[in-house]
Amino acid sequence: MNQFASPSQRVGVFIDTQNIYHSARNFYQANVDFGSLVRSVVGPRQQIRAIAYVIKSDLSEKEISFFEALVSKGIELRIKDLITMPGGEKKADWDVGIAVDAIRVSKLLDVVIVATGDGDFIPLVEYLQNQGLQVEAAGFGRNSSIKLKERVDFFYDLDELTDSILIRSKR
Repeated sequence: MNQFASPSQRVGVFIDTQNIYHSARNFYQANVDFGSLVRSVVGPRQQIRAIAYVIKSDLSEKEISFFEALVSKGIELRIKDLITMPGGEKKADWDVGIAVDAIRVSKLLDVVIVATGDGDFIPLVEYLQNQGLQVEAAGFGRNSSIKLKERVDFFYDLDELTDSILIRSKR
């Protein structure tokens, strides 16, 4: 898939969980197997870290089981509480946390993969590339930033990987 992938490369995957989860729900009415997603983008390379950034809202049984499923697939979690603003607006943004972790961990890596389609990550991509890292992104192509797709060294279009990364409910 990625002709630049080499078994000697050390890879970190940073997952914008909300972006990927909601895209899969909106486009395919399906859930994402994040373990399969990580395996698909890492390929034959050495996975050093895989971190999913999640929002804790109500700690329902469904939410707890989702968090446990991520951990059982070898994905570390960063958890943030959902914030409700005085006007009722809800805020749940991990962009800065993802960027800080990617920069902090990048010293141990050859490749950084951000699983998102969010163009807000372009400054992170450029910074890491200027530090000599290969930077890749994975997102659903139809709602991923065109500028992000153009800027990264490789883009994994998750619309092309649905058979291996989506869990469709049985009806």
